[in-house]
Amino acid sequence: MEKTGSIKRKAVARHHKAEVMIAGEQLRLKLHDGKLIKERRYHLRTYPNCFVAEELIDWLVNHKEAIDRATAVCLMQHLMDHDIVHHVLDKQPVFKDANLLYRFRKDDGTFPFNTEVKIFMRGQRLYEHLIADKNSILRLREEHGVSYHRSFPGCQFIDWLLQNGETESRRQGLELSRALQEHGIIQHVTKKHDFFDSGLLYQFCINFRRRRRLSELLNESEQDNDDSVVASAQNDHHLDSPFVVHKSLQGRNNAFQSGSHKDLKQLTSGRRGSLNALQLHSDGFPSLPVAVVKFNPKSVLKRRVTCEELLSPGAPFIKKVLTVIGDALGCGFIVRGVAPCYVQAVDPGSPAAAAGVQVCQFVCQVNGQCVLYLDYRTVSRLVMTGPRTLVLEVMEPQE
Repeated sequence: MEKTGSIKRKAVARHHKAEVMIAGEQLRLKLHDGKLIKERRYHLRTYPNCFVAEELIDWLVNHKEAIDRATAVCLMQHLMDHDIVHHVLDKQPVFKDANLLYRFRKDDGTFPFNTEVKIFMRGQRLYEHLIADKNSILRLREEHGVSYHRSFPGCQFIDWLLQNGETESRRQGLELSRALQEHGIIQHVTKKHDFFDSGLLYQFCINFRRRRRLSELLNESEQDNDDSVVASAQNDHHLDSPFVVHKSLQGRNNAFQSGSHKDLKQLTSGRRGSLNALQLHSDGFPSLPVAVVKFNPKSVLKRRVTCEELLSPGAPFIKKVLTVIGDALGCGFIVRGVAPCYVQAVDPGSPAAAAGVQVCQFVCQVNGQCVLYLDYRTVSRLVMTGPRTLVLEVMEPQE
């Protein structure tokens, strides 16, 4: 069990690293196109291919990549933590909204090309080559009566590698394919088999062409099952997605259908289902006590709502500022969801209920900090580690 959990954590970390690298590269190309990255002179010294932090923060806010400057700084710090950008003299370990020069490591050749990065970049190149090929082996195929979009047999993939000079032998092709699978680039369509030189079907796990929003980087890499279904569905429905909606999932209720009152009763039965009463795992994330929640309830939302929809002028939402003064048991409400997160349940006798917190409200700020683009785990952690008096900015649907 521990070994399986360790493998899953590594896979999640690799996937998150891949998303950061893709988002960082997409941003780098945009900044080059917008002439924000250029040669600059500072203290009689010339620095090629760099950008001014203040100018970049302005750009991120103006292009709605970040809701405010503080969020933009967090986004850039995330890229800095993953060795995507750095200070031109490496004197600043943190990203500051100031007149300081930073540079993408890919622009100055300091990017750490370790084995994992090399496998990732090779997988991206193979993906782009296959997508551009008019006679691509990526096709709609069936395995055990289920259709899979843009899938390929393992033996045909190795054939293609040999024909295009990517490998010199079938053995090398098999080794490369298994390395791609190990690093989360490709997978068996049902995730039940390792890679074999056979007729088993495989797919690319990552849609390298999908445009990443930088706000996605602040979401926790580990999400609950319902949120994962939503995220996967968004990718699956994209025209350029390499993923597939399996027949076994068709007709299944998604995570944003209306939840039942029975769900809420079980959620709040026993002692209060409060954010401040949540227990912490060793990884620092909160989890609900088993006595309070025996299962993950369906979302109380009737449909998926995006951050852009909440912020658009004239949107049918009302903004409210609520002050919750927690008691010995906590605040008494539970949030769920990913960018934006929402109130899933409220204990009727809790401080949250008294302050006006209601089910289906979207959480925008916690004690002055924007959390619109964060997921429920991060928001829960902010609430738990914050002061007893909690100031929430929420948006709720108009009646």
